[in-house]
Amino acid sequence: MSGVAGAFLCPPRISSATVYERLEHIVSKLTLRGQAGVGIAAFMYKRGIRYATALPSLRASVRIEPIEQDSSFRPHVAIAQIHARPGNLRLIRSNVNVSHHLAISLDGALVNAAELRGELFGQGQPLVPDSDAEILLQWIERSCEQTYWRHGLPTNYEAVFRELDGRIDGAISALVLDHEGNLVAYRSQSGLRPLETMRTSDGYLLFASENSAFTAFEGTTQQLSPGHIQYVDGQTGRSKDHSVSTGRYTAKLCVYETLYLGRSDTTIQGQSHFKTRYNIGVALGGPVSQRLQTKSYSTPIIVSSMPRTGGPYADGLFASLAGHNVFAERREVIATRFVERTLIGTLEERQSRIAQKYRVSEPNLSRKTIIMVDEALIRGDTSRAVTRMLLAAGATAVHWAIGSPPIVAPNYYGIGIDTLEELVFWQTWKRLPPEKRAQSLRFHRMKPEVLRSIEDCMAASINAATLSYLPFHLLVSLLAHRLEGFDLSPFTFKMPTPAGQQRADRNLRALVGSCLNSIEREVE
Repeated sequence: MSGVAGAFLCPPRISSATVYERLEHIVSKLTLRGQAGVGIAAFMYKRGIRYATALPSLRASVRIEPIEQDSSFRPHVAIAQIHARPGNLRLIRSNVNVSHHLAISLDGALVNAAELRGELFGQGQPLVPDSDAEILLQWIERSCEQTYWRHGLPTNYEAVFRELDGRIDGAISALVLDHEGNLVAYRSQSGLRPLETMRTSDGYLLFASENSAFTAFEGTTQQLSPGHIQYVDGQTGRSKDHSVSTGRYTAKLCVYETLYLGRSDTTIQGQSHFKTRYNIGVALGGPVSQRLQTKSYSTPIIVSSMPRTGGPYADGLFASLAGHNVFAERREVIATRFVERTLIGTLEERQSRIAQKYRVSEPNLSRKTIIMVDEALIRGDTSRAVTRMLLAAGATAVHWAIGSPPIVAPNYYGIGIDTLEELVFWQTWKRLPPEKRAQSLRFHRMKPEVLRSIEDCMAASINAATLSYLPFHLLVSLLAHRLEGFDLSPFTFKMPTPAGQQRADRNLRALVGSCLNSIEREVE
């Protein structure tokens, strides 16, 4: 997970706000995409590119200090990357083999990074780094150097990115700043990671991973189309879109953007993530009430959410339960000590952050029944820890309502879920009877009774009384008018790119082997 942001003050520079002030506001709206810190690269005429770092505060605001403590450095353009992992936050990297250098901020990931790294090494690059951003930067620099820079020619970024777009497999949204102050915004043809732009009424051209970052400004917004670049001339501020796509596959938006990653006030095709998540919560009312109606409750069931992202889901579920004759009240029983998400990192890192992040906020939960609502169940370690906390605080039972179908597939496109084994679905799958194992490999097409068995097993694994997933057909109905625009591979195992599908299929066969073969024979 990460995010990108950019601010370009176009001539005649009528705005009273500085580039840094604009960038600070945008970045502060994107901090949930990665809380490790922010890397900034900025350009000023006759001063070139310089860089800085910034750390978000407890209030999720960001303050960019003057670059290299030089208050006279007042750039007309700057880009930023919101990082998910600690480490080197700098965007800029000098390459001794080229006559100029570039800065890049990137959201997403390469599936064929190893292949691209090998090609760079084979073409004489002495040091080929591991990070996707630097691999892309070396590819762009090499192309610019060989065709343009060494000959003193102006760079044709349309040609450069057309070659790049035809070579990569993955999901990339990026901002590239060159040595002349030109800015290139690029979104790869898969379209999985969004990239939004805004031309403000006071002369700024802004870029961000989500359009909610622009809510404080007046102007015209649009989304950069998949397989396109937007080139902004460093001298004039004029911008132009270019198609660079080879059209190998259909562009889709990653469903994690709507269900989990994006801010609730971000909109996709005119509908806010809040509304989508609320509607999912309403749809959960049926499955959850069916689970609960096997018992009678003398006191209201507490409907609570996982902080930051689960609120709209819980609001929708609570609103729907009365219609299903479930006596409930809505209040939060879990609070957080910091905003950093716990999805990224090793098992030890995640468990440490989970233990530090969550706490029970209610003074007395004795004999209470609680429904915890969350957008997804990925690894299960957070829900397991929260259930344990609530039971230790006196709760009689903890039920979980999950605003998505079972997540069965890895994600190689910037979410940080790289293996099957880390998913709680596959940890549970290993404990199912042989016949249920085979039937569950139908994934989003599995029969309701098979899904119920998985839910029961999942609930037991996290110490919950029950667990209810959003059935796949309900998710489809809620996304019906926009369904073709979403990548639903987390639930279907149908990857959005060729290399991603090949990698996932290899991992799946290595894990399930003979069971998968029997399912394929049944389908035939």
